[in-house]
Amino acid sequence: MKEDLPDLTRRILETYQSIGKINHLGHCPLPSLNSVIEIVDDLKEVLFPGYRRRQNLHAGNVAFHVGNLIDALHDSLTQQIARALRHEHDLRHDTECGAGNDIDFEALGQAKAVQFLSRLPKVRGLLASDVQAAYDGDPAATSLDEIIFCYPGVEAITVQRLAHELYELRVPIIPRMMTEWAHGRTGIDIHPGARIGPSFFIDHGTGVVIGETCDIASHVTIYQGVTLGALSFPRDANGNIIRGKKRHPTIEDHVVIYANATVLGGDTVVGAGSAIGASVSLMKSVPPKTVVTVEKPNLKFRER
Repeated sequence: MKEDLPDLTRRILETYQSIGKINHLGHCPLPSLNSVIEIVDDLKEVLFPGYRRRQNLHAGNVAFHVGNLIDALHDSLTQQIARALRHEHDLRHDTECGAGNDIDFEALGQAKAVQFLSRLPKVRGLLASDVQAAYDGDPAATSLDEIIFCYPGVEAITVQRLAHELYELRVPIIPRMMTEWAHGRTGIDIHPGARIGPSFFIDHGTGVVIGETCDIASHVTIYQGVTLGALSFPRDANGNIIRGKKRHPTIEDHVVIYANATVLGGDTVVGAGSAIGASVSLMKSVPPKTVVTVEKPNLKFRER
């Protein structure tokens, strides 16, 4: 049987010529998924010191610890962002590795890395409000520590808030790598483009989907299975999807959306102070302080 393996290898290699669109051969290296995951882990160590890899931190050693992390993050982010920018350039201009030698991608990557790192204090402030919202909104929570350790919603929004800053800096590929990794870990799918205000709480979380052009204001709570999605994709005269349009809903302040509800459409606005009941399918706007529910189905009982 083993003597057939060289022929199998040859046939696989032939598909690299005949099925070329899913190859990355002859091009500059892409961002490394393992490196991106390590970056996320280091960022979470900065954002939540004392909860993860390094314990016994105190006022005397935390500056040294965080300083080392920031220094390492600067270098690794610079490399991975530079790779992403080079790849985007090659993709847009249909060129192979080295065609953009007149562009200093390393310098561009470093500039964006520094810009991103400078936003970490703001991200920490948002995450502090998210953790507090989870504690205030869940009677089962016993402490902020439990929420940071255990709640998948906090894990998902932590990664999304970091990825969103890179998305805003127009860093390609890496933000999606980050949020899809978090999606796999938590079952919560939040696009890095979604704009989410402070004090955001996802309770339970499994099956939540939040689309790219969602706008979510402050003090919003959503439960498991909620979809904030698109109604349809606008297309041009040739049938190609028109990208960059508002496709997903706007959720105003102090809204609660209960389990398995679906809110669709870029023109759909859920007014401030409203509540969307479980299993509601909503495709039009509702005014502030509105409760939207599905009429209770009738339960029928019969002898078994």
